[in-house]
Amino acid sequence: MAKTASVTYTNPVLPGFYPDPSVVRVGDDYYLTTSTFEYFPGLPIFHSRDLMHWSQIGHALHRPDQLDMTGRKSSEGIFAPTIRYHEGTFYIITTDAMGIGNFYISAQDPAGPWSDPIRIPYGNIDPSLMFDEDGKVYVTAQSGADADSHIIQYEMDIETGQALSEPVVIARGDGGVWTEGPHLYNIRGSYYLVCACGGTGRDHRALVYRSEQPYGPFEMMPHPMLTHNGLPDHPIQNTGHAELLEGPDGTWWIMFLGVRPVDGQYSVLGRETFLAPVRWNEEGWPVVDNNEGTVSLTMTAGGTADAGANDVLAVGHGPIMQDAGHVRFGTDTGGAGLSGVGQNGCKAHSWRDDFDRPQMELRWTSVRVWDRSRIALTEREGSLTLRGNAFTLRDDGPVVFAGVRQQHLSMTATTELSFEPIQAGDEAGLAVRLNERGHLAMGVCRLSDGRRTLRAVSVDRGEVAVLAQIPLQGEQLFLRMESDGRSYSMLYSLDRSGWNCIASAPAAVVSSDRNGGFTGAMIGLYTTGNGSESKAYARYDFFEYTGYTS
Repeated sequence: MAKTASVTYTNPVLPGFYPDPSVVRVGDDYYLTTSTFEYFPGLPIFHSRDLMHWSQIGHALHRPDQLDMTGRKSSEGIFAPTIRYHEGTFYIITTDAMGIGNFYISAQDPAGPWSDPIRIPYGNIDPSLMFDEDGKVYVTAQSGADADSHIIQYEMDIETGQALSEPVVIARGDGGVWTEGPHLYNIRGSYYLVCACGGTGRDHRALVYRSEQPYGPFEMMPHPMLTHNGLPDHPIQNTGHAELLEGPDGTWWIMFLGVRPVDGQYSVLGRETFLAPVRWNEEGWPVVDNNEGTVSLTMTAGGTADAGANDVLAVGHGPIMQDAGHVRFGTDTGGAGLSGVGQNGCKAHSWRDDFDRPQMELRWTSVRVWDRSRIALTEREGSLTLRGNAFTLRDDGPVVFAGVRQQHLSMTATTELSFEPIQAGDEAGLAVRLNERGHLAMGVCRLSDGRRTLRAVSVDRGEVAVLAQIPLQGEQLFLRMESDGRSYSMLYSLDRSGWNCIASAPAAVVSSDRNGGFTGAMIGLYTTGNGSESKAYARYDFFEYTGYTS
């Protein structure tokens, strides 16, 4: 047996709001995408050589003419994609919930450009593709709802999207609600079906079936291949929606979503992407963690009997890096990413955007539409310029917002804002957004009586509360959000040498456990006219993010 080193890595391998991961291996390279719901650009594309370090290389939904997201409410839009590769072409199949429904797109290069959508006829959500050895292409998708949710399958013409057969029910789950997220695999002549069940909360789990035929009949493994629904105190909860894959060395892995609850109660970061090794038991089933607690925040996998004691490779998501527009999650240092010792002896992982490139870095996204007439790098060199429309963070329209995912429970986000509100209602600042019902914002605004103020606002369960309001002089100031996972503090400074806390609010405000939906906290820059077109331009000179890990 060849000498194989064991590997120690840190979960989640994609921290922050990256749910429903789907992965494909092409040779020694892996490509991954996740759900994005109402955010645009959508469907981020990541690359890795080891499943543990990921670089974002593009978005699959990157043009407004590909898909118009302006009518999607929060947690509608792009659900559960599947990425596959066949004969030189990459495919992503997914759902535009409350929009055009199920469709797929393709590309020769996973970094893009990607094609316009081709719609497909059957299925509710979570369609998946499988290219079989005999040339047939199968679509496997969820159908029905709640306790009647089940998995259907049919053959498709990959050139046109037309169905070549009628859909057939192939699985109905284990009696739980929402049997969904199916992936069909041909593994050495046997067909394995992996699907999610139990909803997206604490009862979430991954089921596995097998058959000698693509349409079954399928035998279900007697217990979930992956769940933590019986481990209420485990630091990783809601595990499920899994993708099974084999490495080039014959090792098997599973990528799946999970959450890291704060004090076991609520999740701020949303559903994140985790990785675990798979072992095949004597009965031929893939086994991961059926309430055994073996999936953890620090994992060691692999290794053989003749591997040496010094052959341990320690990896983890480490600092978040940027290179030529590519966001990297790895243990590298230098470049735009900074690392060091932070608060209370924790390790600090930092990155900074000085907005000095011709295009926005790939980590940035907006709500429903990226309006280049309102979010631009070209108005003034070295700054991001935002101009507000009538929509606010409380509205389900195309609010002017440029955000990034919060990826650490303890973090700070800092920006420098130059803004002179012209008319009553003009407002710009820094926000932490879950959705319209739950967000925190600190912005410079002009009141109806002409006063210019810095105002801190909490929107919780749709109810607006002004936490603080202070008068301001001058056009320029620094804004900062700090969090320890339990609360957010909103601070400002005139010269960045001393910080003043204007207000604080519970972190649960931006938790889906409290305010619903399927997303996680996004930290971003916003501007609005609060019901009118804004005549003022907000200019942000930099954005700096620092996350802390123990």
